[in-house]
Amino acid sequence: MSALTSQFAAGSRSQSQTRTISITSGKGGVGKTTVVCNMATMLARMGQNVLILDGDLGMANVDIMFGTRTKHSIKDLLSGTKRIDEVITQIEPRIWLIPGGSGFHELQNLSEREKRVLLDQLGSLKQHFDYMLIDTAPGIDNNVMYFNISAQEIYVVVTPDPSSFADAYALIKVLHTYYREKRFSIIANQVRDEQEGMAVYQRLSDVSQKFLYISLDYIGSIPNDVGVRRATKNQQIFVKSIPETPAAHSIKKMIEKINSTQNLGQIKGGIQFFWEQLMGVA
Repeated sequence: MSALTSQFAAGSRSQSQTRTISITSGKGGVGKTTVVCNMATMLARMGQNVLILDGDLGMANVDIMFGTRTKHSIKDLLSGTKRIDEVITQIEPRIWLIPGGSGFHELQNLSEREKRVLLDQLGSLKQHFDYMLIDTAPGIDNNVMYFNISAQEIYVVVTPDPSSFADAYALIKVLHTYYREKRFSIIANQVRDEQEGMAVYQRLSDVSQKFLYISLDYIGSIPNDVGVRRATKNQQIFVKSIPETPAAHSIKKMIEKINSTQNLGQIKGGIQFFWEQLMGVA
């Protein structure tokens, strides 16, 4: 057993399949990375082992939110210059990160042998994490689509801003129309209160049901206040820096709901399936 494997095995309380969740958005500026980092922190506090994949390859900044700078990235892993134990970084107790990089198109151009070698490395991680959170880039380009359709569950972050609403619907429409995705969960961010969050969700759900014939799930809302804005500006994780705020309590409530719900994405498998789908390996 390698040192990395021993480290993970010692920290893991369950050998069950990893639950893979993409956190995505139709546009930038909706606080998606902030949501990912706070969700991961709260999951870890509740005893879950979490792996974050920073898939926002143009603006990868999850490491900065945790107050660190990583030396290597997913690009090094894909190029074969670094092993998985050299790329993956523990950034908090129970939280590990695969940092983002650039040149993601290389993933689709790997030879079959390279894909298998990479999958063998990544496959060793399968039993070590309760959750894998994928922080995607915003928008509807191919990279975003690959991450979303490979994950078991898709969480769309949307704000009350009309452009955020329109872009979130466009993302859902593309994933449903061209990739046959039928299940989406909504996180309403930067809202005044729970009532506004529910209104944002309900409007998006009504439009999706009317024109796409799909219903959306509601994960929860995160209110935006001065403390949250200040923490985000200072690149701080607000469930740590201001744990008694309504936003921190909202994250806790969301995580309790996620933990209590059955993973309905079992058909897609866990981490191994995620990477096989991402790289087009049958």
